[in-house]
Amino acid sequence: MPDIFDEVEEDLRAERARRMWQRFGTPIIGAALLFVAGLAGWQGWQWYETRNREAAAAAFMAAHRAAEAEGADLPAIASRFEALAAEGPSGYRTVALLRAAALKAHTGDREAALAMYDRIAADTSVDALYRDLASLMWVLRALDTADPAVLAARVAPLARPDGPWSASARELAALVAIRAGQRDEARRALEALAADVTAPRSIRDRAGRIASGLAG
Repeated sequence: MPDIFDEVEEDLRAERARRMWQRFGTPIIGAALLFVAGLAGWQGWQWYETRNREAAAAAFMAAHRAAEAEGADLPAIASRFEALAAEGPSGYRTVALLRAAALKAHTGDREAALAMYDRIAADTSVDALYRDLASLMWVLRALDTADPAVLAARVAPLARPDGPWSASARELAALVAIRAGQRDEARRALEALAADVTAPRSIRDRAGRIASGLAG
């Protein structure tokens, strides 16, 4: 008798399994297929992204080497960086645009350079480090032409002690003060910067030289 009960119980388990499979088998297969398709799609996307990043890196380095070559056509190379900024993966867009802006400024197309720096500084999808750098470069490139009040307002937030560009921003703020006729204020700021051991040596040395010139 126990054997019969065991067989019945086994048959009942088999019947339940069959009914469960009939009820849920198709969704399970569908889910499995979706999982496999999703995994394949994800791997395909990863491959595509990797290929794009490698292509962008090669294009960036080729443009960079071309820009460093003697007799380089800098306006044309700036256009190459602009194209990379427009079409490349996100990791290269910002640095390519910064490079294009620098070349524009170097070749005298200041307005285009300032527009590019503004574009980066206003783009909230860009890392704050690069947005602040773009603002800093905007002030540097506009130092001789923009209203000193505008320049001062733009560089002030970058000069905070914990900012990544603090020393450069403080130096620029002092240059803006000189432009505004505030020589004593600029000298004091430069002397403080020259004595700041946390600032890069090149900035400290330059700040000391400018401060000495203002004192004389």
